[in-house]
Amino acid sequence: MDITMEMIKDLREKTGAGMMDCKKALMENSGDIDKSIAWLRTKGIASAAKKSSRIAAEGIVDSYIHANGRIGVLIEVNIETDFAAKNDMFKDFVKDCAMQIAAMNPKWISQSDVPAAEIDAEKDVLRTKALNDGKPEKIVEKIVEGGLKKFYDENCLLNQAFVKDESKTIDSLLKETIAKIGENISVRRFVRYEMGEGLQKKEDDFAQEVMSQIK
Repeated sequence: MDITMEMIKDLREKTGAGMMDCKKALMENSGDIDKSIAWLRTKGIASAAKKSSRIAAEGIVDSYIHANGRIGVLIEVNIETDFAAKNDMFKDFVKDCAMQIAAMNPKWISQSDVPAAEIDAEKDVLRTKALNDGKPEKIVEKIVEGGLKKFYDENCLLNQAFVKDESKTIDSLLKETIAKIGENISVRRFVRYEMGEGLQKKEDDFAQEVMSQIK
């Protein structure tokens, strides 16, 4: 069965879930709206999406220092109530995010945070490379689109594969935590420090070092 944009929009209006989540739910359930709603709920996506509009004004500022003291991360994550901010599951999520940032060095939290100038520059690089590689112009835009997705996946925290479980992204981990705790959660800001950053020095695989500490 073909999944139409109207079906996706209808499911999105009913659940508040993202467009891609709605499309996947419909594909998994042969276009059946009721089954798709149930599918989204079992994944914790529908309830998490509905909560995402609620204001998260409490939370914690936490830190992660790599064992050898060469990488440090400060992160602020917000949640709706001070009581929930003391929840161990919430604290674990914050720690996981800080560790993720230390290991994978994202530049932004989400795609919406990426400056338009950065996106345009990346598109130009991808388009020029595709043309230089002799790709037909009619497929260049698809190549650019695919390359841009990879750019987001590498540089945006929520898009990144979770270092502890690469079958999920930080965004899906966020939605799972929202569904379990029952309150909206928002990663507000972070800063990552790397010893000697900006100075000429031997490059080490810090991501590999961080990963070795958490396995």
